Order: sequence, then structure tokens, then C-alpha cells
Amino acid sequence: MQGTGSVIYRGLRGVRILDLTTNLSGAYATKLLADAGAEVISFEPPDGHPLRRWSSTDSVPPDEDGALWQFLHTSKRSVRSSVPAEERIDLISGTDVIFESGTEDIGALRDEYAQLVVVSVTGWGRTGPWAERPWTQFVVEAAAGSLLARGLPTETPYQAGGRLGEWIAGSYAAAAAIAAVGHAQRTGAGTHVDCSIVETMAVAGSTFADVLHSLNGRPAMSTPARWVESPSIEPAADGWIGFNTNSGQMFQNFLLLIEQFDLLDDPKWADPGFRIEHPHEWAEKMHAWTREHSIDEILERAAELRIACAPVHDGETILANEHLVARGVFVSNPAGFVQPRTPYVVDSSVVRPFERAPALGEADGMLTGRTRPAPREPQGAGDLPLAGVRVLDVTSWWAGPSATHLLACLGAEVIHIESPTHPDGMRTTGFHQGRPEWWEWGHLFLAANTNKLDVTLDLGQPRGLELLLELVRHSDLVVENFAPRVAEGWGLTWDAVRSQNSSTVFVRMPAFGLDGPWRERVGFAQTIEQMSGMAWITGPFGGPPRNLCGPADPIAGMHAAVAMLSALEDARRTGQGRFIEAVMVEASINCAAEQILEFSAYGQHLTRTGNRSPGVAPQGLYACRGIERWLALSVATDDQWVALRKALGEPAWAADTEFDTLDGRQAGHDALDAHLAAWAREQVLEDAVERLVEVGVPAVVAWSPRDASSQPQLAARQLHEDVPHPAVGTHTVPGLPFRWSGIDHWTRAHTPLFGEHSREVLSRLIGLTDADLDELEASGIIGTRPVG
Repeated sequence: MQGTGSVIYRGLRGVRILDLTTNLSGAYATKLLADAGAEVISFEPPDGHPLRRWSSTDSVPPDEDGALWQFLHTSKRSVRSSVPAEERIDLISGTDVIFESGTEDIGALRDEYAQLVVVSVTGWGRTGPWAERPWTQFVVEAAAGSLLARGLPTETPYQAGGRLGEWIAGSYAAAAAIAAVGHAQRTGAGTHVDCSIVETMAVAGSTFADVLHSLNGRPAMSTPARWVESPSIEPAADGWIGFNTNSGQMFQNFLLLIEQFDLLDDPKWADPGFRIEHPHEWAEKMHAWTREHSIDEILERAAELRIACAPVHDGETILANEHLVARGVFVSNPAGFVQPRTPYVVDSSVVRPFERAPALGEADGMLTGRTRPAPREPQGAGDLPLAGVRVLDVTSWWAGPSATHLLACLGAEVIHIESPTHPDGMRTTGFHQGRPEWWEWGHLFLAANTNKLDVTLDLGQPRGLELLLELVRHSDLVVENFAPRVAEGWGLTWDAVRSQNSSTVFVRMPAFGLDGPWRERVGFAQTIEQMSGMAWITGPFGGPPRNLCGPADPIAGMHAAVAMLSALEDARRTGQGRFIEAVMVEASINCAAEQILEFSAYGQHLTRTGNRSPGVAPQGLYACRGIERWLALSVATDDQWVALRKALGEPAWAADTEFDTLDGRQAGHDALDAHLAAWAREQVLEDAVERLVEVGVPAVVAWSPRDASSQPQLAARQLHEDVPHPAVGTHTVPGLPFRWSGIDHWTRAHTPLFGEHSREVLSRLIGLTDADLDELEASGIIGTRPVG
């Protein structure tokens, strides 16, 4: 991983960002941009940002800034909002991007500053019928359909631990901001990006169950939309160990691992549904072996059998993981505790070393306005933000494709490469293998690959690799996310890419990194959730850790997209290509960083709390009249508690003065849950929600992930679009989880058929003739049907 030359990588240096947000999403988005080199100014209330004193375990010493705040605000500056109005105006006049959380007059800002980019990050979004509703992470996740996607059908569904939706929304907002500011600098046209956490969790938290339901004809459903994979997280002799068997071969290997040889030829146990229907018998077969072996023993044997496997880490054990330690993933925050590093490197180096988080108002009176650079390309302001960018997408499954899908929606020409002998693994999802052309029916593939072109190339044949490298010559960005040995076996290396095009950005997205003892291990989203700590804090109260339904994939994708877009902007200025290593597990570790911070700074361990969260009480899912009719309720302030009492009719039990404070409500949460559950059982769900929302209590109908496209707020914001497809018909497919001023819809072209554009792309870009293409097809290098 050599450097690319003498041109210094500047990333986002020269970009000024003013952060007016008061939520976690905005703070994390601007952290990602600061890490990429931008100047970020946190514009704080006079008494400080709400996160300055935050700790999920109430462990921040008096008059100190909390570890979470300092993690989120390294390399930033602080100005108080009480500065004179002229100083604020001066700052805005020289700012490229403003982040806000629902308080600003967007129209006035954009009228005054035409080149300004404004990014909103809120629970519901700035538009739609629910825009003004109160929210918490919990009710937003319930409204997105994500929450009801998680858990056993026989148990109460549970949230993703650690406010995960807010972290993911921050990563989407950061990527969008880079694309928007680049477009503004080229054209002089600013924009408003309106990112909502509800849309983020609908996209990232339910594995596109709505698309699958649409493909199945939207039948009436008599069973819950949730289930837990098996094998998944299982008990070992010394803790919890996570498995993933995404293919039939992996499951066969798992049976070998647990020495259940008599089941190898029994098709019943190969059926995931059968295992779910016989949980106790199946668990007995697994645990008879797993409980007798240590985590290290299981990891070693699983690696030999190419089974995706990882320990389920918490905030303490992860710090001793041999692979992460060998790679130097954990570094010192300037305040003295340990934190994860930035989850990508450019030319083998971090873009910006962490500088200490600022004291409140540290930069008051010190920052002055500045003149924005004149637009470099005044024409074309109406073009899509990434128009003219060509991306060679050599990725599979969801992590890599989620990043390139964002680029495609924003206007890049994305050429997705598949092999005639090894289609993208996402095509196998959806249980439609019995259909003719079943490879076109994978719901995950259909959802994550709209607007792309599809070219098949057999990279195992020398001519296939030659053609790939010829396409590199015509590409601004090349992305791959295969195991290191696979891409290197093809010959797709940085040296090969650079030899073809010195201005191309090359991004590799391995699960565990390009070096370290786990370099060649198999990793899927579930594996990453287990290893990063996400699974440790997700699950029923007092129950085992559980997986989260796949958000580790788009998390990796959006962090990689931040690196890609920053590097593309740098390449536009310098003409210099770059090599980026964006590691899947390290992205998720950053979004689960609070566990590490709480342990490193305060010695505290976070664990599973079901549907309860720090700083709110009561909070939970409560069953109303009917089947699978769940009320999601969350009380974040004392005023909301008073409003809840009013909506309930001031029952005697709620008059207990113990419940007047958050501490008292948290201490009495069990009693509150019992009273609320008894009340909810007698309620019509929609009527109860209307009554609660009317008085200002965060509450929603917990929506089924199968019907996310009909959820009122998502429908009003047009997250889902009806997309005609030549093989599967017209179905609802989600776009990006933000609105963008001037862009009415994200989906301009259906997800491509297998090899649909091979002949067109190879003739247009490389100049191959019909005779050349016929020869390639005859030799199996290209094709429109998977071999076998």
C-alpha cells in the first residue's frame, strides 16, 4: 500500500461547516467531515451542547465534558450562539455547509446565500404530515418498520441498541453533504438536503422486507414479520459466539463444525424455517457442542471451514481482540481515554490526526468570515450532483453496493460487474429460486442496485481481467469489497489500477482489513454486528445478544462513501488518484463507540435493556386490541410525562410523586410498564396514538416492515417509488433516505438484468465490435444467464 506520489491529499480541507444541530446525528455527521479535513464549527447554546454532559450511565464528573462529546468533537471548534448577530452573519457568509436539526428558516438562508448547502437531520424530516411531531429514536425506529423486524415471533420485538438510527443517519447526511458542497463549488448552486432518521431506518434496518412482500404479491400475513436466524448467536464455554450461514454450503460446514454428521443428508434441518419451528430440538443439537468449547477454539475451527464466525464483544472485550489490536484500531483520545480510529485510510494514512475537543466558546470572536471560492463550472447547475462521474463497481452483497447505489442515485454512471459463473450473492435472496430467471428476483439486489448498468466479466479468464482494466482507464472510481485473496487472485490491485489510470480513486472494502490475523476470514453483516459490539447491546431485557437485521452493511457503505466522495473532490482539484482502505468492521465499531467510551473513560459496561433507553422513561412496546398491534411510546421529558398522565385520564397510579422525575420513572419502570400494558390492552391502537400525539407525547403505531411503503410519513416523503422491471414487473423500491431540493425522485432506471449492458458498455467505452462481443459470449467471458 504505497503512497501515490508527491501531491498531498487534502480531502475536505478548505470546506467550512457550521453545525447548529443539537442531536447525535448532526454531531456524528460533522465528526465524519472533520475527520476528512473540513473545518467544523460547533455553534452551541450559551450553556453548551446537550451532549457535553451526556453519559448513558450518568458517569460524567461535574464540570467536565463527557467522553461521547469529546469523541464526537475532536478536531472541531466551538462558538456560542450568544455571539453578536454580526459575527453570526459573518460566519454564515463564509460557510459552505450548515447542519441544522429543525430550527432554522431554510428558505431565508437559501435566499440570502445562493451557494450555501443546508443539511437538516431530524427524526421525521422537515416535510410531511409528521414533521412537527415530537420524536425519540425509539418511536422513529418503530415507525420505520425496523423495530418489528427484530426478534422471535413469540416475543415482544426490540429496538436496535445504542440509538443506532441516529448514528446511521449521521453517516448518510455526511455523504450527502460532501456531494452537495462539491456540486455547489462547481456550479454556484446550493441546495437543501433533508435527512430523516425514520427513512434511514426504513432503508438500513429491515433488509427491504417491503420489497420482498411486494414481490410475493402482498398476501395477507398471519404471522409476525420477525424471526431470528439460526444458527446465530450461541453460548460457548466462556461467552457468546456468533455464526452466519448465508449459503447451503456454509450450513453444511456448520454441521461438520458441531459434529452433527448424521444431519448432513437430512434436508429438513437445511431449511431455516424448519429450524425456527423446532427451536428447542435444534438448540440442543447445537449447544451440546458449542457449550463444550471456548470461543477461541470455535473461532479457529470455524476459520478452517470458512464459516463466518465472531465473538460477541462488549465495550471491554473488544479492546483485547487480537485482530483489532494488531491493526491499531483503538487509539487515544486527546482527553486520555480510548476510542476507535477513523474507519478508513487514504494512501495508508489517516486523513487527519485527532485534535482535542474544544472548550465551550473557545473560538468566540476568533473566527472571521471568508470568501467562498468562485464556482469552477458555472454552467450545469441543474445537473445531478455526480453527473459525469463514472464508477466501476466490483462489489457484491450489500455493503459495497449500498455505497455505489448512493453514487448512482446522485447521478454517477455506475457499472456493476458480475461474473457469469459467480453472480452477485444478493441475487440469491428472497426465496424465489424455483422461478424461471430466479436470479432477477432477489429482493435485496433489486433494492440496492437501481440506476446502475450491469456488465458480466469472467475475471478468472485473462481476457476478462484485461477488459476490466480497460474499463478502469475510463473510470473515475473503482470499488471492490471481496475477500483480499479473491481480488488479488484476479489481479485487481492498486498497482494494476494505477498503471491504467493515475487519476482513478481505488477503494477496497474488506470485512476485516487488508492485514492482521483475520485478513482472510469471511465476514457478513451479522458477523460484523457481533464483533463490533452492536449485537451485545441488542436483545430482550435479560436475554441473549441478538443480531440487528443487517444495518452493518449500509453502515460500511456510507462510511466508505464519505471516503470516496472526499477523494473524488480531491482528485478533481489535483488530478491525482488515491488508494482507500475502508474496513467494514471498523465502520460499525465507530457507530457502536459509546460502549468503548463508557468502559474506557468510566469503567462502565453497557448491556441489553430491551426497549428501554438511557434518559427516557417510560418507554416500550405495548400490545393493543388485536393481533400484532403494538403501541410504541417514549417519554423523554417531565412535561411529556404530565401530558401522558393527561391522555390517560389522570389515573390514580400515575399520581405517585415518585414518577414526577426521570430518576423516579426509571426506578419504577417495571410498575409503569405493567400499568401501561394493562391500559393498552383495552385500546384501539390508532385511537390511542392520536390521543397521545395530540398532547405532545412521542408515540406511533409500530409499523410492519412488510408495509413500510404505506407508512404515512414515508409515503408523503416519497421514499418508495414504483419501478417497472422487465423480469419481475412493477414493485415499490426505496430510494435514498433524504430529500434534495430540485430532485423529485431518485430512481431513474430499473435494477439491471444480469449482464444487461455488457455489449453496450464494452462497445461504447472500449470500442469492441459485434464480432468481438460474439466471441466473448461464446467463450463464456460475458453472458446474460448465470452459468449452471
